[in-house]
Order: sequence, then structure tokens, then C-alpha cells
Amino acid sequence: MTHTEIEISAEFVQDLLRDQHPDLAGRPVRFGARGWDYQMWRLGDDLAVRLPWATRNADELLRGEYTWLPALTPRLPLPVPVPQRFGEPSARFPHPWMVTTWVPGEPADRAPVTRAAEAADALAAFLTALHQPAPDQAPVSRFNRGGALADSSEGFAKQLAGATELGLVPDPDAVRAVWDDAVAAPGWTGPAVWLHSDLHPANVLTADGTICGVIDFGDLCAGDPACDLAAAWSLLPDGATDRFHAAYGPALDSATLRRARGWAAGKALAGILIGEAGVQGRPGGKPTWGPPAHAALRRLTATPNP
Repeated sequence: MTHTEIEISAEFVQDLLRDQHPDLAGRPVRFGARGWDYQMWRLGDDLAVRLPWATRNADELLRGEYTWLPALTPRLPLPVPVPQRFGEPSARFPHPWMVTTWVPGEPADRAPVTRAAEAADALAAFLTALHQPAPDQAPVSRFNRGGALADSSEGFAKQLAGATELGLVPDPDAVRAVWDDAVAAPGWTGPAVWLHSDLHPANVLTADGTICGVIDFGDLCAGDPACDLAAAWSLLPDGATDRFHAAYGPALDSATLRRARGWAAGKALAGILIGEAGVQGRPGGKPTWGPPAHAALRRLTATPNP
């Protein structure tokens, strides 16, 4: 982690706006949220300023998001943060930054889905619309998301061993079986499609018990849709994945479903470790990430591999 040594405040954000987008500088600024890579500062009621603050890759990811996301948003059925303005690195702040629309709602790790059918349909409609063939120039994930699942086997094994050693996984053999079956499944042979690639519960918003928005497209990339389809096991209540799979537009073959289960197991282990073990430079972890990750592993291991 490379947290910026610059103290970001409402006044600092207003200074950035005065320098490059003075017509927005008069709007009220208040803190919005802080994630792995970015801080979000509310700009009035409908906009936000997105600033890299933590990782070395954040600058490049921000430029990719600003370049590609606007062309995708018109077809998406859920609200997403749409880039509006771009800020270039300067003496005041040596990183790019941007102004986006603000998407209201509560992160699903804090306000889980309760209306299963509506949420399953909303998630399926969103991914059906997003998963369209991407151009050859589309970005590739920094974490192999959407790539060949076998290429992530070493990382999976380390996460499983770490979580098992800490007593965080009740049945590691069952989790390993899900992964091994997914790796053995035939790979994706269709065109690389657009992926959000980071659809964990903190990046999906809810209101009135259902999904109302999707945020943080910093890892927008192209690849195997199974990576995104994995989200169903952590986002939806028990018994809702079948409805989600039926509602998803492209026909879901057995191989894609098997790979999605593997991605879901890997993402769940990461969520458990981040939530409860304080890994990746976050002392104390993110406690709200643990429960949905545990629920995902329980759902995956409770059902046989397809």
C-alpha cells in the first residue's frame, strides 16, 4: 500500500476544483467514502470527486475507468457512477482524479439484500447488459480476473491455507473441492466480454431490500463472464441463485457455472481474510466483509458441483 502523504480534506478538494474546474468549486464538499484505492468526496447532492490515495495502480485504473465507462453506462439498467470531468496531476496533487455522478444507496455488506427475487432479477439484468463483447483494446485485469482460473490456483491455495490456519474455514476440503472442480471445467471459448470484475458486497448498493446500484469500476476489464457471475453467492440470500441463473440473458452452460463457483470460492476466501484477519495492510480488517463471505462459502459447499 502506498497511501498518499497528502492530507485530503474538503478544503483540499475545493482547491483542486478551483484550479481545474472552477465552475464546480462553489458546490459544498463533504466526505463520502474511502475504499482500497480511492477516496470519494460528495460534491453537492448529485456529484462526487474520486481521488486515488492508496495503491500504485490507482492512477492507471482511474484513467481506464474515465476512458471506457461512459460508453457502457447508457445500456446498464442500474445506476452507476458516470465520469463527468477529469483532473490532471498537478503540483498540488500528483495524481489524476475525476468527478463522477453520485449513486445513492447503502453498500450490501452493511445492508444485505432481503428481497431475493427482485435482487436476483436486478443482478441478472445488470450483468446481461454489461456482458457484451469488448474491443481488443479493452483493459486486462491486474488480478487475472476474467482470465484462466488455473492461473490463480497458487493464490487460492495460499488464501485457503491462511484461512484454515486461523480457523476461519470450517471445511477446507469442501472448499478445495469446489475450486478443483472449477479449474477442471472447460475454459471460456466465447469472446472476451466487459466485466466489472470486483462485484463484492461493498461495491453493490441496496435500498428497500434489493439492489439499486453498482459502484467502483476501477477494475473494469474484459474476460470470462464467470468472474462476475460469482457475485450471486455472496450478494443473494439462500435459494436465490437458481432464479439469478435462469434470469441471466446468455444461456448458462455447466462449464461456466462451475467456473463461477470457483471464482466465488476464491472471492469468499479473500473477503474472510480481509474481514477478519486484517490482511493486505489493513489492521483490524473490514468486519462487514466477513459475514457475506462466510455465507458464500456455506452456500457453495452445501450444494454439489454441477
